[in-house]
Amino acid sequence: MKKPYEIIKELESNNSRLFKESVILREMRMGNDIFFEGANFACDKLKTFGIKKVPISKNLNGETNWEKFKVFLNNLMNRNITGNSAKEHMNDFIKNTCMDEWNYFYRRILIKDLRCGVSEKTINNVAKKNNFEKYQIAVFNCQLAQDSELHQKKLVGNKIIEVKLDGVRVITILYKSGNVVMFSRNGKELNNFDHITRQFRDSTQKNTLNESLVIDGEIVSKNFQELMKQIYRKDNVQNSDAILYVFDYLALKDFQSGKSNVKQIDRISMLSKWFALNKPYLKNVKLMPREYINLETTEGKNIFKNFNNRAVEKGYEGIMIKDPNANYECKRSTSWLKSKPVIEVSLKVKSIEEGTGRNSGKLGAIAVEGQDNDKYFQLSVGSGFSDKQRIEFWEKKKDLIGQIIEVKADAVTKSQDGEFWSLRFPRFKTFRGFKKTEKL
Repeated sequence: MKKPYEIIKELESNNSRLFKESVILREMRMGNDIFFEGANFACDKLKTFGIKKVPISKNLNGETNWEKFKVFLNNLMNRNITGNSAKEHMNDFIKNTCMDEWNYFYRRILIKDLRCGVSEKTINNVAKKNNFEKYQIAVFNCQLAQDSELHQKKLVGNKIIEVKLDGVRVITILYKSGNVVMFSRNGKELNNFDHITRQFRDSTQKNTLNESLVIDGEIVSKNFQELMKQIYRKDNVQNSDAILYVFDYLALKDFQSGKSNVKQIDRISMLSKWFALNKPYLKNVKLMPREYINLETTEGKNIFKNFNNRAVEKGYEGIMIKDPNANYECKRSTSWLKSKPVIEVSLKVKSIEEGTGRNSGKLGAIAVEGQDNDKYFQLSVGSGFSDKQRIEFWEKKKDLIGQIIEVKADAVTKSQDGEFWSLRFPRFKTFRGFKKTEKL
């Protein structure tokens, strides 16, 4: 039977998906438990080890017992070993393990990346097709919303409404042991918010948990573009001004099973009680504000309309509409609906830009600027044009300078330089008026 590092080298040697699946199936049939146990540690996103730098080995000799290394991994996961002690244990393994076994197998488990074009999805596909359930790996999923425009019939009865923040979804796991790990919605571990994880740890030390919890929320910062840069940086640069708004609460065991049978309204009540107890320690954690409405009453419809208008005015992405009696499901669900209201602004054409590629010799984008609702905008609009319009507008480009166009967008944002206002996903709607600078 091949050693795990030999299998990883083999998987690296060919980029074909069918080739990789054939290798995986062969090893499943061979019963190569050690390889798949290692793959499980590497690909299950909820299994984290707390070691940020894992050295490459140049040691030519040695062999480490897998069961011994598994004990080390479990101790890291449970944070029984941390800091310098974890580094010392790791260095002992490096000294006593040959470089191929370390560099291609053990090290890649610790960095959570097999680096051979194989993920939990690849392994699960082969396992499901060939009835090797024991080799399946847990998939990281959280609840996602459906577009309300596609499910208008769901907009009835009692609802909970919240603003949709312009940030990044964050799943925070508070382990009963006191360990805290933050993940993106896709299971990427986030290491750029130590100030928030520290506050969570302080809270769990003061108020011991009866069970491990999942706190669902959205993290926001002063500038969305800067926040995204921080989220995906490989180095551990901190974003200390970030605020986490929390909106849901469930047991970790339910999150791992893919569903919580606790109703939305009860989960919010549990979250509110937990937050009230821990608020003194959570300086950078806020409870998401919300309103409860009945969309079958005139009052409820008016509240919904006004809430929606305020969300647009304040530059939020939109609003969330939640069923108070629904369970939490780790998939896209109609029990959560998102509504992204389209806003419209009228701005003056400053210049016409030629397109590239298939739009070469035609309109590419229109640079616009001007004041609308006490905000001065400056941006480029490159979508929303038909092919016919791109040709027509390019031919009379000189006549368009100074004209007023109406631009549709999802939200008002600050430009990257912070000097002017901009729009999220701007697209052309129509020209306004018959004379330059004329608004109708």
